[in-house]
Amino acid sequence: MDFEDCIKFANETPVCYLATADGDQPRVRALGFWFADETGFYFQIGSVKDMYGQMQTNPKVEACFWQPDEQTGTMMRVAGEVEFLDDPELKKKVLEDRPFLKEFGMTFDHPGLIIFRITHGEAYFWTMQTNFEPKKMIKF
Repeated sequence: MDFEDCIKFANETPVCYLATADGDQPRVRALGFWFADETGFYFQIGSVKDMYGQMQTNPKVEACFWQPDEQTGTMMRVAGEVEFLDDPELKKKVLEDRPFLKEFGMTFDHPGLIIFRITHGEAYFWTMQTNFEPKKMIKF
């Protein structure tokens, strides 16, 4: 497996679970995933979310992408650092890809529209068949 496999797996998984830290308390939640490419894993959230402040304080996060099958499925875990992106073109793209955001009053220049990506980290895949094998880390 390589980083291209990570990109493909993430792009086929519309929801992941993202863990942040709130002081010394871990917080995890399901989160709609936007897209992945060679530069990282992209997400969009609102600035009113607690997770936005948590990631500003501690940019280290971990995401878990899971695809079920007849048994336990395949999981990919991605750990890295968050990079916030204030890019008008990306914000226009997220509004095209997610038109429901406009119903919440979001525009590309709305200060509450937050885009971030996970960069500079590592990922690995897990299945029940590989459960007892050493993790094969994929750096990105």
